[in-house]
Amino acid sequence: MAGLISKETIDEVQIKTNMVAVIGEYTKLESKGSEWWGCCPFHSEKTASFHIEPDKHFFYCFSCHKGGDIIKFIMEMEKISYPNAIEYLAHKSDIQIKYSDGTSGAKENPERKRIQENIELYERTSSMFHYMLTETPQGKGALEYISNRGISIDTIKKFRLGYAPENRHWLKDFLTKKNYSKDFLSQSGLFSKNYPDVAFFSNRLIFPIFNTTGQAVAMGGRRLDNNPKSPKYLNSGDLIQFKKGELLYAFNFAKKAIKENKKVIFCEGYMDCIAYHQCGIEYAVAPLGTALTDQQILLIKPFVSEVLLSFDSDGAGQTATIRAIMMLRKQGITSRIIRLNGGKDPAEIMLSFGKDSLTNAVNNAIIDGDFLISKLGKEYPIDTPEGKANAAMAFFPFLEALQLDTQKESWLERLSQAFDLKLEAVKRDFQNRKQEKEHRIFRQPAIQSENQQKVIKLTAELRAVLAVIAHLENFNLMHSQLKLNDFEEEPARNLFAILEECFKENSLTIPGILSHCTDGQMSNLITSVISMGEFKERNDIAVRDSINLIKRKSLEKYRSKLLERIKNFNAITVDDQITLQKLLSEKIELDNRLKQ
Repeated sequence: MAGLISKETIDEVQIKTNMVAVIGEYTKLESKGSEWWGCCPFHSEKTASFHIEPDKHFFYCFSCHKGGDIIKFIMEMEKISYPNAIEYLAHKSDIQIKYSDGTSGAKENPERKRIQENIELYERTSSMFHYMLTETPQGKGALEYISNRGISIDTIKKFRLGYAPENRHWLKDFLTKKNYSKDFLSQSGLFSKNYPDVAFFSNRLIFPIFNTTGQAVAMGGRRLDNNPKSPKYLNSGDLIQFKKGELLYAFNFAKKAIKENKKVIFCEGYMDCIAYHQCGIEYAVAPLGTALTDQQILLIKPFVSEVLLSFDSDGAGQTATIRAIMMLRKQGITSRIIRLNGGKDPAEIMLSFGKDSLTNAVNNAIIDGDFLISKLGKEYPIDTPEGKANAAMAFFPFLEALQLDTQKESWLERLSQAFDLKLEAVKRDFQNRKQEKEHRIFRQPAIQSENQQKVIKLTAELRAVLAVIAHLENFNLMHSQLKLNDFEEEPARNLFAILEECFKENSLTIPGILSHCTDGQMSNLITSVISMGEFKERNDIAVRDSINLIKRKSLEKYRSKLLERIKNFNAITVDDQITLQKLLSEKIELDNRLKQ
């Protein structure tokens, strides 16, 4: 099919990409001999179980069992398609992309083209709004507002803050003059869906939202008047280039500081985040007008040892704090809560008391479990037996979110001390609650999906093919001795067929083999077995023994069929007797071969 990325380019990306450098952008790696190790970027862990074998061009996690080549890694981490992952890596490694129709260079599909066009539009629009804020009379009121909040001109420039004019038709006229079509603008998210000539943002302070590489992809706008019918904040909805649940505000500015400090602050909103940055606390980010999501946690998880939460002290903020604590603990991340005294938000603290006060609040953040215990102690009448019991029960969901039994043990002790309860009684109540929940789960009938994958058994035949993959120099030996029909078991036969196909395509490498595996379980099995080092020693002997075993099984299977045929053969004519004699001769030959 014309236009597909060529196999030559795919092979070049798989082999020439510096896996250590690319993966090192997502998790810290350390060299151990020829291998590299680090904490897995796909799940939370404190002990490194993720490793890379650069010479074989694959990664594998001994804990969560994810494995594959660099293309699969980028697909998983960046949530992009296979072709887009190849383009992403080719650009990083300065590899020219070639296509099956003979063309080369950057060939983008319509979706990617539209994404780039939208980003260019938002880049232009955010720069124009920034100019309106800082250089025009129309933006004077907005500039005074933001300056009165204590935000400096340097910070305004850094975050490219802007002003959307009050005239709701001005933006459409401006962009139309820049040769943007009306159809394109109507789908951009910058205009009302019902009234395509009316700007979505008007008379608002604009906060451009940047992707991880620092390009404007969306916007947030704060109301500057006191109209109660107008929402205080407006935010871009999901767009082709922007999914609000997958990005964090200011992550492009914060990621360097997050890596260096191994921590991050999750803030309530744009102004809180900006205030932290202006005070030199540059590892602050904010969810984008929505509740914190697992995808947003995944953005920062590879780089942090703890998360600090800086949400408002009102009811909604407290609910968001508790929800975030549970989400983070379920991913194995400890959190601390920043308590702001003397102001309702970081910007107000910075303005009223200076940056040192905000820095002190960060340095004195309280660990999540203590925060919850303190909160429960105020919400329940712990001077009564019933109040103590209810407070303890309310703490149990936090315990259930913890990943380690040692953590649960420590927090059970802390809970019993805080509410003056006997530790053994608290443990029994927690265990009873856990058992009751498990009982409810196990009472439900187990329903198996028809599409559920069968577990691949590591049989002798499959081990033989895996041994060859571990040392591909032995493929010629297996290739010369065995044929596809010699394999009795389907997984081994399918995998051998992949090796044969890769051999014909001159791509007999581990990345090449993995790229042909449509079964995710098989891909993980390949990376798992090789990573375990099971075939590192005496591999050639193991392969020869396996070949002999498979050949023998194949011959025995064929002999059984031959015997059945001889047994049921009815020799009536002379020709039939000649055929029977040939079958008997073939059986004798097989018997001799099996005796060898």
